[in-house]
Amino acid sequence: MPFIRGLPIVSLLTLLILAGCASRDTALNERLDDAQGLSMERALILSHAQQALGTPYRLGGNTGDGLDCSGLVEMVYQAAGINVPRTADQQFRQLPSVDAPRPGDVLFFGSRQKATHVGIYRGNGQMIHAPGNGREVVSVPLDIDYWQQRFLGAASPAP
Repeated sequence: MPFIRGLPIVSLLTLLILAGCASRDTALNERLDDAQGLSMERALILSHAQQALGTPYRLGGNTGDGLDCSGLVEMVYQAAGINVPRTADQQFRQLPSVDAPRPGDVLFFGSRQKATHVGIYRGNGQMIHAPGNGREVVSVPLDIDYWQQRFLGAASPAP
């Protein structure tokens, strides 16, 4: 059997295979580290919200066939076993508010009198939302003036 610096080729191949497995485990561990601190419900909310990306906007929609902003929130929270009110303003008025949103929380926008838009905080300054007629569910940055000027608050119905 051929040797490389005292190791048989079979042993070298075994080490290479094990090293490949270890690098995959490391990548998985990094993904799990990113999710640490999230409840199962929050992980489900974020997973379902991400799956909704690309879904067409439909006024009054709350299924995978079409979604409006509050329908997106209703659908993904329901998938995580959490019931929320149907409209953006009802969600704003009835869900428990928080000062600092965490991934999976709900963000509200509008005027001081009424919430007219809602999205799901993705983390890292991003929100998943259904923007309006003729568009699709997307993820957007929150650091632009449009969102900053209309932000009303956040709610945390998930544990």
